[in-house]
This record gives sequence, C-alpha cells and structure tokens, in this order.
Amino acid sequence: MIQVQHLTKQFGPKTAIADVSFSVEKGEVLAFLGPNGAGKTTTMRILTGSLPATSGTAQVAGYDCFDQPMEVKRAIGYLPEVPPLYTEMTVTEYLTFVGRIKGVAPAHLPTALSQVMERLSLGEVRGRLIANLSRGFQQRVGLAQALIHDPPVLILDEPTAGLDPRQIIEIRELIKGLAGLRTIILSTHILPEATAVARRVVIINDGRIVAEDSQEQLSARLRRSEKVSLTLKAPPPDARERLAALPGVLSVHHDGEARPDGKATFLVEAELGYDLRDDLARFAVGHNWGLLELKLVTMTLEDVFLRLTKEEDTPTLPSPLEGEGEGGGETQP
Repeated sequence: MIQVQHLTKQFGPKTAIADVSFSVEKGEVLAFLGPNGAGKTTTMRILTGSLPATSGTAQVAGYDCFDQPMEVKRAIGYLPEVPPLYTEMTVTEYLTFVGRIKGVAPAHLPTALSQVMERLSLGEVRGRLIANLSRGFQQRVGLAQALIHDPPVLILDEPTAGLDPRQIIEIRELIKGLAGLRTIILSTHILPEATAVARRVVIINDGRIVAEDSQEQLSARLRRSEKVSLTLKAPPPDARERLAALPGVLSVHHDGEARPDGKATFLVEAELGYDLRDDLARFAVGHNWGLLELKLVTMTLEDVFLRLTKEEDTPTLPSPLEGEGEGGGETQP
C-alpha cells in the first residue's frame, strides 16, 4: 500500500533524510520511531505531498507522490502533530467544511459526518466551538478530519503529543480500532506508543533507517547472549560460583541487594540460542534452594531503541542473514 525507495531530502547543505526505504502492507499499522529531529516529520510530509523530495520515489495506494499528488491526497488521511483546526468553527461546521474540500459527495456528506462522529465519540460536542474543547477532544476532531473522506491510508504524526495519560489511552484505542481497516503509519518518539498499537517498527536516526522489523525480531537480532533471571529463597553463600560452573553458563551476576529474608536474584547469562531454564530449575530444586522465580530476560523496545540511536556511533542493524553484529518535527530553514 505504501512503497518508499531511496528517499532523500536536503535543505540547502543540511540532509534531513538520506536513502530512506520501507514499505507498509494493506491493513498494517507501522510505527515510525525516532528521536526528535531524526527525520520522521520530513518523511511524513513527503508522503502526504506537502513537501517534495530531493531524490527517490514514494508511492501511496499505487499513486506516485510526485507525479500524482492529487490522487495521493485523496487516498490519505493526514493528522499532523498540530491538528489543522479552525477553532472559531463548531465541530459540525468544521467537519462539514473539510468533507466538502476533500470531495465527499454532497448527498453522502451527512452520512459520512454521522459515521465519523460516532466512531470518534464526538456527538456530545458537535455543536461546540473547537476553541472551547479540551486537548483530547481537539485531537479527536483532528483525527475525524483525517477520516471524513474514508481514506484507505492514515498518516498520523505524533498523534498523542501534549495529551494527558487518559487521553493518550483513548487515542491509542481509537487507532487500534482502525487497524486492519486502514493502512496506518504512526510517527512517534514515545516508545509505549509503538508497542501499544503496532506490530512492526521502523527506527530512523539522523535521517537514516537503522532498523525495520517486529519488536521481537529486532530484539533477537541485537542480543549477544541469552539471559535468565533466577530468584531463590535460600541460596547458599557460594550459589553464584556453583551456578557459574553449570555447562553453557557464561556468567552469573548477583543483583547486589542484601535481603533480610535471605532471598536472592541472579542474572545467568548463556551462549546465544542456549536455553538454560530447565537446567537451572533442576539444579535449584535438586539442591533445595527454594526456586521462587525463573524467567527469560529479553530486550525491550526501549533497549533496542537506545542501542540503535546512540549519538556517538549510530549502527545499522544487521539483516537476519548477516547474523548478530532511537516529539517533534525536524528543524527546517
């Protein structure tokens, strides 16, 4: 549904994005992650036809973003970071106006208006001035303007920026409810946003794509070893040394916390692909150490993000075939 190939955008001597390539399948929700200034908003603006690229190609719903901009705009619902609202209008007046300029047939406009208000729970504020609405309701109206013409593609740039925790949850639920019905790109620098609504992420840093995959696969491709957290009720003083002597164990680290009840937690590291959990469970139970908890420790999306967006040396994630081997818009002139 969305195809981006070797996209580059320069503002004079400054390169905002460089050789960006990714794709989004029909009905998929893709999280476009990156720190502030990484190139997210520039990419979104190129996809929506708001900004020309310096080089490269981009297609949305089969239309070229540069040669067929009007067709692309008809296929897209766009919510920029700051919703494009006319605050002196009521909600009904504004959405009616937007529906007209987006080409919704006059005979169908009342139905489209009713449907989008119901989906976004705007009925109770339909007659109120937008200027008098809460930030959360204004964001809903912004999302409604993106949906009023029933587009197959949604592009949402930092859709929860400035919202309180309750409003954030509400907007996330709305986005999740659209999954499968729309192809969605969600641009964000907030990691819980990505894990809450998307299964696949693209991470961009300093204008370049550094990773593209599911959270689970990114974690698997970045980690260098298997780690297991082991909590024991009554370990002996030499438990660390005895655990380190088990076959396959690379290292054992104590959490360092002295507990009055004698409990202790150890982080046991093994070679990549070696699952120690069965061996550790048998060993702890067999020696009556009181096994309380045994769990695999995986890299979170935050771990992956931080690893890939270090300022001093931004790595590019190796592909699976190569083995093992980061809110706001960008600054523009």
